[in-house]
Amino acid sequence: MNHLAYYHLEQEPFAVMPLTQFYFHSEQHDQAFVRLKRVAEGMKGLGVCVGNVGTGKSLLARRLLESLPDDAYEVALLVVLHGDVDSAWLVRRIAAQFGVEVGTQSKVEIISELYRKLEAIATSGKRAVILLDEAHMLRGQDLLEEIRGLLNLELPDRKLLSLILFGLPELDDVLSRDAALAHRTAVRCSLKPFPPEVVADYVRFRIEHAGSNEEVFSDEALERVARYSSGNPRVMNVICDNALFEGFVRRASLPLPADIIESVAEDLRLRLDSSQR
Repeated sequence: MNHLAYYHLEQEPFAVMPLTQFYFHSEQHDQAFVRLKRVAEGMKGLGVCVGNVGTGKSLLARRLLESLPDDAYEVALLVVLHGDVDSAWLVRRIAAQFGVEVGTQSKVEIISELYRKLEAIATSGKRAVILLDEAHMLRGQDLLEEIRGLLNLELPDRKLLSLILFGLPELDDVLSRDAALAHRTAVRCSLKPFPPEVVADYVRFRIEHAGSNEEVFSDEALERVARYSSGNPRVMNVICDNALFEGFVRRASLPLPADIIESVAEDLRLRLDSSQR
């Protein structure tokens, strides 16, 4: 028997990958989703979503991607993997997503082809949307100017491209370096850690969607999860994932007690701030 079978689970409930079947309908995430989707639906230009590491930005981006139907949108999700990218990289990646043959063409030629492609998409009745995750790494002034230029691609009666950026809070600082671009932000959302009263619902939701109706964690254990994670969803996942395995190794009875969370927190070197002790 493996640890999943021990809890009657069909899959890992606390995987750190942003799997949309585990999207938790918190008030703040649902509100952000509705507002960012409005950017795409209304072709409003620039949308921004910021939040600290582990607050659910990537999962929200993927849910938004899946929610935009193929018959009404040409949409792609790009992830910025490092801070050394330049404006040529950005233009080539976006153009390629819309089927432009970038080859050895210059940036000016690629933008001209991209404009024609976006015009064709608009004429067909579709909307063109790019979602950019880890956008706080687009730091160069040339990149900011390029984003502003891409947002300027339009017909007399409509914009041809909407961009929705997801990133750490420093994304606000990045955008503020280009006032003209910052003023183009149509929607801005901010994701924060969950309040303590939401943590238990989140943990139970993940377990249920992984296939179990068991009460896996005691109330006291869930209280410890809330305290050690400070409401950060990714940290909650790490704690609970380790706690499930620890409970399996110990062959602990359900619901798992608080001392397992304490043990896991010690192993992970998680500390409570002075206000929680």
